[in-house]
Amino acid sequence: MRGHIRERSSGHWAIVLDARDPITGKRKRRWHSFAGTKRQAQIECARLISEITGGTHIDPSRLTIGAFFDQWLEHMKAQLTARSHERYSELARKNLVPLIGSVPLTKLRPATISQTYARALESGRRDGNGGLSPRTVHYMHTILRQALQQAVEWQLLARNPAAAVKPPKVERNETKVLDADSTAELIEMARETSLFVPVLLAVLCGIRRGEIAALRWRSLDLERGQLSVVASTEQTKDGVREKSPKSGRGRTVALPSLVVDELRQHRLKQAESLLRLGVRLSDDHHVAMRADGKPLQPRSITHAFEIFLRKRGLPKLRLHDLRHSHATHLLASGVHPKVAQERLGHSSVAITIDLYSHVLPGLQAEAADRVDLAMRAAINRRFKTNG
Repeated sequence: MRGHIRERSSGHWAIVLDARDPITGKRKRRWHSFAGTKRQAQIECARLISEITGGTHIDPSRLTIGAFFDQWLEHMKAQLTARSHERYSELARKNLVPLIGSVPLTKLRPATISQTYARALESGRRDGNGGLSPRTVHYMHTILRQALQQAVEWQLLARNPAAAVKPPKVERNETKVLDADSTAELIEMARETSLFVPVLLAVLCGIRRGEIAALRWRSLDLERGQLSVVASTEQTKDGVREKSPKSGRGRTVALPSLVVDELRQHRLKQAESLLRLGVRLSDDHHVAMRADGKPLQPRSITHAFEIFLRKRGLPKLRLHDLRHSHATHLLASGVHPKVAQERLGHSSVAITIDLYSHVLPGLQAEAADRVDLAMRAAINRRFKTNG
């Protein structure tokens, strides 16, 4: 096989590869586009020749979206948590591939992607009963755009066709927030159940479900009233494992004295319960665990919470809504968003403000009132002095 390069325009080259068909003997010519310096184009030409002659080259024109997803998902394994990779794989292989998996990668166009989203919204459910939600289709778009951007970086595509497509608009779900009285009622109802500590940590400390499941006594300093979030439990089809917190770094959360008192009592009861099993409580034990001493799984906490609400005739509520309630209580009490961000473990204060912007209008009015009072007082003092 031979190859050479031709300059199309400044910094843009055509790599021309000449080969002979082993059956007919006829010469076949392949063209590849390349952007870069002349030297880089020559190196790319040599690389393509080496791959083709070595049998490892994949012709982008013959690579389908489905086959590309397989390569991309394998590449993403080292960059995602196990649960995130599982979710990416589900959306790619079960939602996108049935719709566009057979389309050649280089033939995918924005119009095709837009039509795909419309079909998914209308009849995309795998059970055949209607379409997918706008939120799911939005996730599909996020993954497709990310995958195709990787194709651009791998020089399989010149541009990302998904970048020219707008996903369906997603209405933000209305978050249910408990007021102080409802919060107190929920805590008391959960007191004699295995959910007492998870509810307490979620609604009074803003701890995530996975963080609650991973919390061990060694991460608590009840003397100083502090809790260190250093791990989170992730549950996938392959099992349960501990990982870093969602933001990628740990954080320290100050505990209300109410929580400190309850955790002291909880530790004593837990120690007595384990002792009956012939086990001595240690700092390696989980704060929230089953009666046999084994840690709780995240999904089992959610399931138990749903049963708890149903049995007591309480309104439907997500466990995560308890964390939202805590965040709302913080901001409504005048706590600075930066402090709330650090307590909740958001990666930036912008996320906190965006998620809880519904609380801020009232705070803005309160701030305006404070400024008004201060300025009126200053004006009155000036008037009396000059008078």
